[in-house]
Amino acid sequence: MSDTQGDTDRIMPEVDREAANRAAIAARQARAELKRKLRTGELSPLKALEQSRVPGSPAASLRITDFLLSFPAIGSVKADRIRRDLAISDRKRLGGLGKLQRERLERFVRERTGARQTGGRPPLTVLAGPTAVGKGTVAAYVREHHPEVRLSVSATTRKPRPGEEHGVHYYFVDDEGFDRMLASDDLLEWATVHNQSRYGTPRGPAVEAARRGELMLLEIDLQGARQVRASMPEARLVFLAPPSWDELVNRLVGRGTEDAEERARRLETAKVELAAADEFDEIIVNDEVPRAAARLVELMRGDA
Repeated sequence: MSDTQGDTDRIMPEVDREAANRAAIAARQARAELKRKLRTGELSPLKALEQSRVPGSPAASLRITDFLLSFPAIGSVKADRIRRDLAISDRKRLGGLGKLQRERLERFVRERTGARQTGGRPPLTVLAGPTAVGKGTVAAYVREHHPEVRLSVSATTRKPRPGEEHGVHYYFVDDEGFDRMLASDDLLEWATVHNQSRYGTPRGPAVEAARRGELMLLEIDLQGARQVRASMPEARLVFLAPPSWDELVNRLVGRGTEDAEERARRLETAKVELAAADEFDEIIVNDEVPRAAARLVELMRGDA
C-alpha cells in the first residue's frame, strides 16, 4: 500500500466511505424523485424553488439546468438560452442561488406558469420549523412590532404560574374541561407534554378572529402543524428554515441550554424536521429576524 493510500484510509475509514456512498445514492434517488414530480406536475416549480431554501433538501441540490428541463416544451437548447438570460451558471444549484438570481428565476417561473403573486388572507397562519431555528424569537418580534397580529392562546390542564392570566397566557382548564373540548372537536391540535399536562389550540378564537378579519398566528411544533392541516385545511402553514445547517448547529450550541448528548439528539430530530418542509405552503429563511417577521406578516395579510 502506498503512503498516499494509507493517508486516505486514515482520513476516511471504510465504514465512513460506506456511509458516504449510501448517502450519495440516497441523495441521487431523492433528486430523481423530485425531477419526476416536477415533470408530472405533482410538484409545482414554485414549490420546488421554495423548498430549495431548506439546507440539505433534494431541491437545494438540484442543478438549474435540470430544473429548467422539467418544464414542458423546454429542451436543452432552450434551457441554456433561458439560463443565460437569467445570468445563472450551468453549475449552479437551486440552493446556491444568489438573491438577485433567485428573484430573476422566480419571476421567470411565475410568468411561465401564470402563478399569482398573492395567495389571499388565510384564517390562521401556522409557524413551525426545526429545533433552534428561532420560531419563538420571530413570533415575539411579530407580537412586539405588529400589534395588528394576534398570537393564538393555548388551552392547558396545568395550573397557572405566578403572573399568568387566564385568556392571556393560556386558557386554564381542568381535565374534564379538556376532555369536553376534545369530544366537541373544539381543538385544532393537542398534545400531552412531559407525560403530565395537556396543551391544545382552541378552534373558536381562530374562527372568530377570521370572521372579524383579524390576523392570527400560531407558533407550534411540526406534529401540531400536521394536526392543524388535518383539522383546518384552509390554514396556511409556514416553515421557518435556517440559512444553513451550520448556522442551525451554531444556534443550538449557542443557546447553552442542552448538554452534548441532548444537542446531538435534537440535531438528529432537526434533520427529520427539515425534511418535512415540503409539507408546508410557504418557506421563510430566518437569516435575519426582522426580515423573516416582515415576510411572515406579508403572508398573513395575503400581500405576497
